[in-house]
Amino acid sequence: MDIRSLSLNTLRAFEASARHLNFTRAADELCVTQAAVSQQVKTLEAHIGKALFRRTTRGLVLSDEGALLAPVVGDALARMGDALTVVSGEGAREVLTLGAVGTFALSILLPRLPEFQALHPGVDVRLLTNNNAVDLWTESLDLAIRFGDGAWHGVHAQPLMRAPMAPMCSPALADGIRTPADLARLPLLRSYRARDWPAWFDAAGIKGATAQGPVFDASHLMALAAMRGLGVALLPVPLFDREQAAGQLVAPFDITVDRGGYWLTRLSSRPVSPAMAVFSQWLAEVV
Repeated sequence: MDIRSLSLNTLRAFEASARHLNFTRAADELCVTQAAVSQQVKTLEAHIGKALFRRTTRGLVLSDEGALLAPVVGDALARMGDALTVVSGEGAREVLTLGAVGTFALSILLPRLPEFQALHPGVDVRLLTNNNAVDLWTESLDLAIRFGDGAWHGVHAQPLMRAPMAPMCSPALADGIRTPADLARLPLLRSYRARDWPAWFDAAGIKGATAQGPVFDASHLMALAAMRGLGVALLPVPLFDREQAAGQLVAPFDITVDRGGYWLTRLSSRPVSPAMAVFSQWLAEVV
């Protein structure tokens, strides 16, 4: 299909609309009217003979054709912008937008980032943290580090590290813990993954125990609460080696449970840029 008759504004209008799923917000970003954006999208739809959006009671959603086209157009526009930046002499730095689970970012990534920047000064890393609820497309992420089993639809997942989980608490609280069954009478700090504590109790051979305690959306916050004596937290062991070595956290038992691992992910449909390639290789070597 010949796309030379399409204007750059048409593609920009579609890309912004697909990213925001809202013509008005896309128009605000592009400094044009909502009607202008809508007309540009209609022009593209007429050109390809397919509807790119569907209107639902919840708002605008991409059609199957729109979902296929959106990341390709977005990547093409981004690459054009990068090339123009280099050609114009404004700089040769390549931006890498990275999302990461907050606990991994604090414990693993931040201590090592200066090394990456020294090795690759031409890559400008932009780090966004999250609580594992991440959307690579809508958040315009090149890569995302997330916790789970690696089975995400439409996503290429590169394993980084396993993360067996064990109960940890303050030294003062640990003094009163003798057997795994003792944990059932203590406040148990919980994550949004409701099956973590039951899985650990199963591994410890404890039947009928229930977890009672506050819920946190990030392991590093849960660890901080445990260090302050608020309860026992079930934490990924490799991410809290320093706190254990410093005596801030104690693991009363060697019993662990495997609830997943950390993965470096990207959209399967997204071409791998040089910055994505060097970061992926570096991270695999240092963790």
